[in-house]
Amino acid sequence: MKCRVCGSALHATTTDLPFKVSNRTIVILKQLPVEQCDGRSEYLIADAGFARVEELLPTVNASVGLEIINSRFDRVPFQCVV
Repeated sequence: MKCRVCGSALHATTTDLPFKVSNRTIVILKQLPVEQCDGRSEYLIADAGFARVEELLPTVNASVGLEIINSRFDRVPFQCVV
């Protein structure tokens, strides 16, 4: 597969990505599987992975400022209330 921005090859990797779920709450998904561009920081999330992300985000506690969910999409005990 090729990058939609520059045409470079994409390769399978894992990365940590933030998702803003409310005005005060950010969730970081750690070790999310993606296809990342060799030439840029562009990435694609596979449909199956994004479906799981969409299942998880509505379950986040919106009163918590930051939540981190690890590579198996299990919640990590660390939470930062802002």
